[in-house]
Parts: sequence; C-alpha cells; structure tokens
Amino acid sequence: MTSEQQVALEAVIKAYDAKRAETFLLQGVTGSGKTEVYLQAIQHALEEGKEAIVLVPEISLTPQMTERFRARFGEQVAVMHSGLSTGEKYDEWRKIQRGEVKVVVGARSAIFVPFKNVGIIILDEEHESTYKQEDTPRYHARDAAIWRSRYYNCPVILGSATPSLESHARAQKGVYTLLTLTERAKHQAMPTVEVVDMREELHKGNRSMFSIALAEGIRARLERKEQIVLFLNRRGFSSFVLCRDCGTVVQCKNCDISMTYHKASHALKCHYCGYEEPVPTKCPQCESEYIRFFGTGTQKIEEELHTVFPEARVLRMDVDTTRQKGSHEKILEAFGNGEADILLGTQMIAKGLDFPNITLVGVLSADTSLNLPDFRAAEKTFQLLTQVSGRAGRHELPGEVVIQTYTPEHYAIQLAKTQHYVPFFQKEMHMRHRYSYPPYFFVVLIQVSHENALKASEYATMAMRFLQGSLSPQVGLIGPTPASISRIQNRYRYQCLIKYKVEPNLIEALKQLIKMYRTDWIKDDVQLSVDLDPSSI
Repeated sequence: MTSEQQVALEAVIKAYDAKRAETFLLQGVTGSGKTEVYLQAIQHALEEGKEAIVLVPEISLTPQMTERFRARFGEQVAVMHSGLSTGEKYDEWRKIQRGEVKVVVGARSAIFVPFKNVGIIILDEEHESTYKQEDTPRYHARDAAIWRSRYYNCPVILGSATPSLESHARAQKGVYTLLTLTERAKHQAMPTVEVVDMREELHKGNRSMFSIALAEGIRARLERKEQIVLFLNRRGFSSFVLCRDCGTVVQCKNCDISMTYHKASHALKCHYCGYEEPVPTKCPQCESEYIRFFGTGTQKIEEELHTVFPEARVLRMDVDTTRQKGSHEKILEAFGNGEADILLGTQMIAKGLDFPNITLVGVLSADTSLNLPDFRAAEKTFQLLTQVSGRAGRHELPGEVVIQTYTPEHYAIQLAKTQHYVPFFQKEMHMRHRYSYPPYFFVVLIQVSHENALKASEYATMAMRFLQGSLSPQVGLIGPTPASISRIQNRYRYQCLIKYKVEPNLIEALKQLIKMYRTDWIKDDVQLSVDLDPSSI
C-alpha cells in the first residue's frame, strides 16, 4: 500500500477497534486505490468475526467488483442486485441469513441484508444519484448505511473521486472524517485532458461527430493496438424526428416528450413510458415527406464508427444492449480480453472500470447533462467528466482524454479538465449559497399528478395553501408549477418545492398532507408524492 492508503486504513481500523460509529469520506483521485483500502478494512473486520456490506451504484460495476472481492475472500461473498432472478435473490438472501457468507456486494437495496453482526459498511462512488430510490418507499442508501453503522457501532466509508457537495461540506464541518488519496496507486500520471470547442470544428468545415483531435487519437490507438472508451449519455439512434417543412417534432402520445429513433428495431420509442410506434414516412401534421432524424444517440455513433474506422471492433454498452441477463459481464469480459478496440456507451461505462489497455477516452458531448433544468446539473457534469476521464492510463500506458463541447468556457468543464475537485467545490458552493439550494438549505419536492391538467393544478394549489398555513414564515415555498416534462403516461404533473434550514413543523405538516390525500383526494384519482432531499427536480 502507498503511505496515503496506509494512513486512511489506520484511521478506519482505529475507529473499528474503538467500536465507534464514525463516517469516513475517502476522497481519492481516480486510480488511487480506494478499492484496496476497502479490501484491507474488510479483511480486518472478517478476522474479528464480523460481516461487511459493500454498495456499488450500477449493476454494470457489480461483476468487476465481485470478481475482485471473490479473488480476495473466496466463497464468503454474496451478490445482491436487481439483475438477479427472484430465485437467485432468494438463494443469496438465504445464504446471508444462515451466516454462510460474510461479505455482500450489491446495489442500494443490499443495505437491508439480514446481517446480525456488521463490522463495516462501504459505499463506493458515494456521489451517485442511483443510491436514492425514487419510488415508494423512498430512501437514500447513504442515510440507511449511517443509521445501521450507529446501530452496530461500526465505521462507514463513503468513497469517491468527486464526492457530492453535501458529503464534502459535512467533512469540512467535521460531521464526517475526511481521508484523502491525492496520487494514483502506482504513481502514474493523471491523463492529459484536451477540451475541443465544437463551434470551431464547424467553422473548419468538420461536420462529423468526431473532432479532428479525437479522430486522430482513435486512429493512433488502433494502430498501436490500444483500447478506447467513447462516452455519450444518450441512447438510441436519433434523439428526435422533425418535419423540415412545418417544424413538427414527433412526440409520444402519452408523454410531453419527443420520441427517440432506434435503428435496430426501426421504431420510435419513448424512454419514459415505453410506448413504441413505426417511423412515419410523412409528417403527421402537414403530410410533407421532408421528415428527418436529428440529434445523436449511441446507435448512430456506432454506425459512424463502422464507416470512419472500418477496421475497428466496437462494443456498445447501453440499456438496449444489456437487457438480457448476464450481458453486462459478457460485454466487459470481451473488452477485457481484448476482443474489441472501442467500448462505446452511456454512463454505465463512466465509472469503476479498470482495464490496463485503455489509453484514450472520448466524451462526445459534454453538454448533454450540463443543460438539464436542475440545480445539480453542473455538479453531475463535473463528476461524470472526471469519472470517465479516470478510465484512461490507469496502468503502465499514459492516458489521454478528449472532451467535445459547445460550451468550453463553463466552469464545470474547465475544472473537469484540470481534475481539481476543491476549486470546483468552492465555485459550486458559492452558486448554491447565492440561490439558496442544498447543502445550505434542505429541499422537499411535492408532486401532484392527474389525467386532467386543471385538476392537477387545482390540487397542487390546495397542497401549497395547506403548507403555507402549517409552516413557519421563513420557509421558502415555490410553485405550484408544471414539471419540466409536464405529462408522463397520460398524467399531468405539477410540483411544489419547499426550501428550509430548520423547520420543526415540517414532518407533521407533510404527514397531515398525506392524510388529506389518502382520505379525500385519492377518490378523485389524484396521485401525490412527497420526496425529501430529491436527487433531481
């Protein structure tokens, strides 16, 4: 272990030996060996006859993570995630309950496994929004982990290269204990990052999806038999279909959102409700034949790669290619064995992957997540870019990253280029303070939906009036306003936002609101959801 890893491990073991429920924020640059700290801390707990829970944010990370844990702890490891069949889940659960295993690796629901003697809990990539369950029962795996650690008097490690602002702010205040790893485990250099302004590329006459720098980088890697990761956070072929005569965009009949063209099935799909329809040959409004595909998804990039680099072997990893059981493992195994030169994918490939031969990472559009109507958009973009950049040059070969964007001047992109977390944290905290958002304020999102837009608006207004009368004057209430996607599955959605620092009446007021909904409103087919600390608004 490096000296930094040793210091981090000793702090965790000290808390463990003192039977202290301490929360550690392990902030280490990508490739700094956070997993090794986890493994040694778990080893210590197992030697004392205790059990360990390890949470990862994505199913796609579980195969790689499980392999590393099984290599170290053999048959003592169980796996829990939504990709398992009911029978497999039952078998794993029974093994855990009988005490046949000592370590569980899984997605957020693994925090509830029936261990009776927990010695350590670890959340890898703690900043990920997937740790928050968006459906009822809503919970955040981080909060559940900290609760369980207090119950068993054991430490929790929250690991990340780019911690959430909330966690880093708590570490600065001393609520969490901050442990830092500033260097990569084998002292390799961080990858060099180049930001390409796609507006300049257009002026040069390059209309392709690959900038000149990225295309040259891919060619050089193919010649040297090195591997490439290309990242685009949008699946499908084209993000919308538009009539060039009247400007009509083909929308889903159940949701207020444009439909995405999928070339493999030659169909338009809605990514919100799953509705599908064949591609129209004429515009549904003006019957013009000038109907064209716009925007770019992973399927379109895959086709373009085959055209521009016909010799390249490409693997695509997104929701469409990983529907079948075990497909995550198959794709990653094939890439690890060198059966492909390019791994193209959505955010599934942005974190946790560790392959020695990856020397180039290309981000095809850094603006996809930057322009979302959400106060966390800049934070999510910075995290995603830093994480995906960290896939390059993790072993002997040096790494290079090319980020393509139309807004290169944005601070999230500029600071992701230098891979510096603290300046980003300070800048983003300044913005959050200015507009009264977390971590300075707590937020509650209340959403009301109904098949009739007027009814939805009416009940949302009633909810807002009730809260105004029940909460103290210093609480900020915003809304009701239509949600950014105002209709999903034929239901119109209105939302209200509550911002507060300390509000003793809040929980009681929300309980009363839910009681009103359950006794009266529900008869009118209204749906109400209350989300404390939403991961997105």
